Amino acid sequence: MEPIYLPQLAKAWQKTETQTIQTYLPTLATLTPVQGVLKAVHQGNYLQVSTELETIVTLSCDRCLQQYNQRLSIQPTELIWLTEAEDLLPEPNTCEDSDLLEALPSHGYFDPEDWVYQQLCLALPQQQICMETCTGIAPQYATDPSSSLDRRWAALADLRHQLES
Repeated sequence: MEPIYLPQLAKAWQKTETQTIQTYLPTLATLTPVQGVLKAVHQGNYLQVSTELETIVTLSCDRCLQQYNQRLSIQPTELIWLTEAEDLLPEPNTCEDSDLLEALPSHGYFDPEDWVYQQLCLALPQQQICMETCTGIAPQYATDPSSSLDRRWAALADLRHQLES
């Protein structure tokens, strides 16, 4: 994926660039290459980016720690405001609602690889669970529950027995 030079995009036919994506992202471990089509449209004071992406990632289950494959299929769209470079510098000790918007310098580049990475990361499940019925790691107890006591806790167990007596 090649970075898109925004002034050149503004002069392109229909102010649009379309890139076919079929690549592995070095910053995201995927089982299959990220596949899809990215479309960037220069709308004057903002950039409209949309894509259809598909890949398979290998995740670790939060419950049982086993690895499993998860298909990601997303169709994100985002408006990115184009501003002058000096407008992007924040003033000290200020926070405005406009700080929460994505913005690029109007004479700079748009990096589709970074944008695709961000969209795929946002699509990852927050709770990574291999299946709904996953019970997690089963504790393995010895036949005698007292033998499974960690020796570092033995003094505390003795104190507890003294207090119970």
